Amino acid sequence: MKKDAIEPFFAVLQAANPTPETELEYSSPFELLVAVLLSAQATDVGVNKATRRLFPIANTPQAIFDLGIEGLEPYIQTIGLYHSKAKHLIEACRMLIEQHAGEVPRERAALEALPGVGRKTANVVLNVAFGEPTMAVDTHIFRVSNRTGLAPGKTPLEVELKLMKRVPEAYRLHAHHWLILHGRYVCVARKPACWQCAVAVYCDFKPKTPAP
Repeated sequence: MKKDAIEPFFAVLQAANPTPETELEYSSPFELLVAVLLSAQATDVGVNKATRRLFPIANTPQAIFDLGIEGLEPYIQTIGLYHSKAKHLIEACRMLIEQHAGEVPRERAALEALPGVGRKTANVVLNVAFGEPTMAVDTHIFRVSNRTGLAPGKTPLEVELKLMKRVPEAYRLHAHHWLILHGRYVCVARKPACWQCAVAVYCDFKPKTPAP
């Protein structure tokens, strides 16, 4: 994607959805952290179904830690990899209690030190909970960034660093949500819906897919 196409590309996405939000349901930074930790290799819909059962019972580090692994697993067993996620979450809660007074830290290094929290999860928490202009590169963003030519790269980190350079500052706060939603609903993996894409004119992908 040519440099002069990037600003109008995001301007169109912004006009269609000025304040995009995560589709994960949460009401505190800790609930968001739990939801994102659980969302690895799972859908937001599936995570929301689980947390709707879990959060009314336990939605603080102490409350989830008190459940223990055996008490936590029944709430999240519909989510893939729930055994390992339960272990990670219990250990993360212990660290939050012992090292952060039960609060979610807003420093990347402290977040990434928590079990089950990688760079992408940390970026989501920093962006959504604390308003930091980060880029949480998931499969959708990775695909859209490469397919459109916006920020091509061979690894999520390479794409993330290119996005931070190429996305105009005015759009950085919401950019990763616009790209996720675009990849989830329009620029889908198997057959992108180019015929109904509002930003197709700025995109390097060829050939554009015709309407079915």
